Amino acid sequence: MNTRIDTDRDTDCVIVGGGPAGLMLGLLLARRGLDVTVVEKHADFLRDFRGDTIHPSTQELLGELGLLDEFLARPHADMSRVTLSWHGTELTLADFSRLPTTRKVMTFMPQWDFLDLLADAAGRHPGFRLLRSTRIDQVIRDEGRVVGVTGTRPEGAVELRTRLVVDASGRDSELRAAAGLRPTGVAAAMDVLWFRLPKRAEETYPFVQAGAGMIITIDRGDFFQIAHVIPSGSWTGSDADVMRMRERLLRISPRLGAAAADVTSADVHLLRVRLERLRRWYVDGLLCIGDSAHAMSPAGGVGINLAIQDAVATARILGPVLQRGTPRPVDLRRVQRRRTWPMLVTQAVQRLMQKPLLTTSSPGAPLPRPLQMLRDHRALTRITGRFVGLGAQPERL
Repeated sequence: MNTRIDTDRDTDCVIVGGGPAGLMLGLLLARRGLDVTVVEKHADFLRDFRGDTIHPSTQELLGELGLLDEFLARPHADMSRVTLSWHGTELTLADFSRLPTTRKVMTFMPQWDFLDLLADAAGRHPGFRLLRSTRIDQVIRDEGRVVGVTGTRPEGAVELRTRLVVDASGRDSELRAAAGLRPTGVAAAMDVLWFRLPKRAEETYPFVQAGAGMIITIDRGDFFQIAHVIPSGSWTGSDADVMRMRERLLRISPRLGAAAADVTSADVHLLRVRLERLRRWYVDGLLCIGDSAHAMSPAGGVGINLAIQDAVATARILGPVLQRGTPRPVDLRRVQRRRTWPMLVTQAVQRLMQKPLLTTSSPGAPLPRPLQMLRDHRALTRITGRFVGLGAQPERL
């Protein structure tokens, strides 16, 4: 029989989901002196195949928070330009060198290290607490308003009451469904296959390789993490699918394709790409941000950046409201209105990117027109660098 575990105090805000958006929001609200509880269903942050890109705008935010030196002290790798190899032709997709930021690079850091950084920084504030191994699946309502959440921990059931619930638990949120919010889908033409390849000393691959689909290679130090873009719905994990994957890899990158000769379906993780968004991000007492409000494609690696910017806008708009009292629906609507435009622009660009990412051509075939333009007009790479590095609408504290 489970024993109900009630909170030892009411909390100003419960944030469900200990990802980048949830922990950043928890940190920003705790800095204001608010009582904040972040709930994370896992026991730790050590999970594989998660986004590792920390964009220049996020690093600028870390500088504002006094955390940049701590961030840079952790293992990381910097990239000043995103480059592409198209059947051996090298070109720049995005150039960060002209950004108005302190650090003009995209940084790769294992997401568990980044999340540990945020959790450690938030934990220095007396009003912050992080509940791990806690799954939230229901809302508590009082006269129609969400006033808390319930779920389970290893010790038993848990109940948290609060003036505001923020759902940052991602695209498969159970809490969002419990609140009666349903996303609408935008057609996604691609899925992504993730797998590992062993790494030999001094071995390197281009970050992006394309020509028969696309390969992204992330150097993890002692292995390579590979993301391979494929047409949506084309992967079932059969032996035939594995053979077709190997053939595509060989056409894009013969050396990488040869290294993947022993990869089996058991080694491959499928990410079904979903472009979704809520028409309304909130109900009275509850707000969705990040992937809970708008699931993004991995194209451009901008999902984490967008989610963190949601968190910054939420803290800036709702932090003063929480300090005074209880947020009303009109306050929650202000967050959605602030963040809707960058979300719509980003999803529109991601839809446009799907066709080039899936294009198959033979070696020697002309570059697709968008890539020709980037090759011939260097200034365009600074525009794409600004869009990727800063986002459509950067947020400041």
